[in-house]
Amino acid sequence: MGEGYYSSKKTDAICRDVCGQDGCSGALIISRMRCLLRGVDLRSIVLFLVIIPLCIFGSYMHGQKITYFLRPLWERPPKPFIEITHYYNENVTMKTLCKLHGWGIRDYPRRVFDAVLVNNEMDMLQLRWNELYPYVTQFVVLESNSTFTGILKPLYFAINRDKFQFIEPRLTYGTIGGRFRKGENPFVEEAYQRVALDQLLRIAGIEDDDLLIMSDVDEIPSRHTINLLRWCDDIPSILHLRLKNYIYSFEYHVDNNSWRASIHRYKGGVSRYAHFRQTDMILADAGWHCSFCFRRIDEFIFKMKAYSHNDRVRFSHYLNPKRIQDIICKGTNLFDMLPEEHTFREMIGKLGAVPRSFSGVHLPAYLLQNADKYKYLLPGNCIRENG
Repeated sequence: MGEGYYSSKKTDAICRDVCGQDGCSGALIISRMRCLLRGVDLRSIVLFLVIIPLCIFGSYMHGQKITYFLRPLWERPPKPFIEITHYYNENVTMKTLCKLHGWGIRDYPRRVFDAVLVNNEMDMLQLRWNELYPYVTQFVVLESNSTFTGILKPLYFAINRDKFQFIEPRLTYGTIGGRFRKGENPFVEEAYQRVALDQLLRIAGIEDDDLLIMSDVDEIPSRHTINLLRWCDDIPSILHLRLKNYIYSFEYHVDNNSWRASIHRYKGGVSRYAHFRQTDMILADAGWHCSFCFRRIDEFIFKMKAYSHNDRVRFSHYLNPKRIQDIICKGTNLFDMLPEEHTFREMIGKLGAVPRSFSGVHLPAYLLQNADKYKYLLPGNCIRENG
């Protein structure tokens, strides 16, 4: 081909002066690469080959933490509760206690219904029912063969029912079959079971103005709180209970901000069993919430996979028994999450492990009376059974 030949197709002519002359195909490829990299400095190479992949990997591993840390930027804090000061002393009469709260006193106490959905928290159920036993008229229990996440499970209460003979005369027990909808939001199954609990309450004989306790098994109102509310007149129709918030045992006191437990003056056709905010009124220092307070490691694993927030198990190693045991003894987070707070100040204040508590004062009476049996729930006893 003559030297005067001209082609409109792209060639390496634009690089010829810098990258050398035409040659074999291998040399041509090298020439093109040299031309492509010409003008690209080391910092750019590091950016594309190291920093960007690290950012992608970091987002995959810690994206949830980044989202939670930025939460104060995109979610406003909830409206503050209206706090009701809680007065109690065992040597003060009920008439005086009701008066201190701004309430009158009744001629006779209201009936009390304690209704719960049961999963595998049998020890917590024992503590709860022994705490509330003197003042509860009817214990209402609903159990399903399905977790909220659609996992088939045994009927734990039915299996262990003989351990609860002391409440048998006051027990209304029901079961409901799971729907096992694969891929469904767990909160849909949870709502389905709570609606069924409404029906079971009617079977148990609840009537207008009876007190109804709405809380999870591990959200335990104190005995004197329930006695106060059943005797006092003119209490709010719906009242949330502020509980001391513990994790793994009563050794790790997280804060006093557990609020989902509530008590209702039942009204037919109006009252619905729920586990969300239903009023602005809350009674201070009304009991305990002991989350993930289990005796055996396998119970932790089951709960992590079964409850509505199972999406927090982002990696399979989260379920490693040795890891779970280490976390229990350190007081850190099972899901490697940042604190769920709405301000940076509150979040930073709760970073790291939960401080150990050395107080065993004002814990459920049955727990202290049976300390040997429930030793794992008391300070200084973090080792769990393997199961």
